[in-house]
Amino acid sequence: MGVAIQVRGLVRRYTKGGQTIQVLDGANLDVGAGEMVALVGQSGSGKSTFLHLLGALEAPTEGSILVDGQPLAGRTSAELAAYRNRQVGFIFQFHHLLPDHSALDNAAMPALIGRYTPVAARALAEKRLQAVGLGHRLTHNPGELSGGEQQRVAIARALLLDPGLVLADEPTGNLDPGTASEVLEVLRAANREAGATLVVVTHSMELAARFDRVVRLQAGRFVLA
Repeated sequence: MGVAIQVRGLVRRYTKGGQTIQVLDGANLDVGAGEMVALVGQSGSGKSTFLHLLGALEAPTEGSILVDGQPLAGRTSAELAAYRNRQVGFIFQFHHLLPDHSALDNAAMPALIGRYTPVAARALAEKRLQAVGLGHRLTHNPGELSGGEQQRVAIARALLLDPGLVLADEPTGNLDPGTASEVLEVLRAANREAGATLVVVTHSMELAARFDRVVRLQAGRFVLA
């Protein structure tokens, strides 16, 4: 099932070249369990940073993030690693597949990291790849797949362990409109079938309109789009 997200007073500052850059400035947001939210905003507005904070890839400067009522702050490195592996699925514009590994082995990575046996991990990966229409491409390396197929492998990998939260950063940014629509439908199907909470950064208002809600990040805070 999906997780509920509660963000309060979120601030993220960076120091670069002796200057302080404030990306998020007291941002507040609630995302319901199983909700599909599209996040839009100008380039550099902090959308990717926000996903990194939700996924515990970065820590906020100030403020809090609660997942099903439990704060991310205060967790040990091991607990955060387990959160990223078991509860969060990441999908990026650049899919970050291992070029010398098959689609099957790429999709199996979260289970292998989670100490599943290779047989069990590959069985899960095969099921996921079949679900995204790649059952006939299990043994192909990324270089033998189209851009849309590579992104489907990345989605299968992200969904492998049934995460409660799926974070996607411009997952269709490098795809033609038809393929982008197909990839979005794969994500929507995962939301419908497993109930995962879905937060997707996109520059396409056409795609964003197909989500439950569209939120804009502007001047470091969230506003209705």
